[in-house]
Amino acid sequence: MRPVATLLVLTNLPDRPSAEALASELVEARLAACINVLAPCHSIYRWQGALETASEVPLLIKTRSECYAALEAAIRARHPYELPEIIALPVTAGLPGYLAWVAAETRHPDDPEDL
Repeated sequence: MRPVATLLVLTNLPDRPSAEALASELVEARLAACINVLAPCHSIYRWQGALETASEVPLLIKTRSECYAALEAAIRARHPYELPEIIALPVTAGLPGYLAWVAAETRHPDDPEDL
């Protein structure tokens, strides 16, 4: 069996209810194995030429690289921001059992149902 590439995907939502709803939908769809909904943070950024600040709820999404395109599309379709932050970081090392679990709990939309 070939190794499965794992990703950590980051995004932020404007409030806890929307963050939890998105997290639940992505895990239910098996686009993510696990999503950590973190404590609100204070973001400072430049948007359309102006300095902005916002309270946001970060999500840490664990998935496999084969699911990224579908995951990104699902986030974009459900995200309230015009331009959501969606950043994927490769996981270069990790507990083998955990990484195998991430692979087992995620499914690309084209995968057969009985993985």
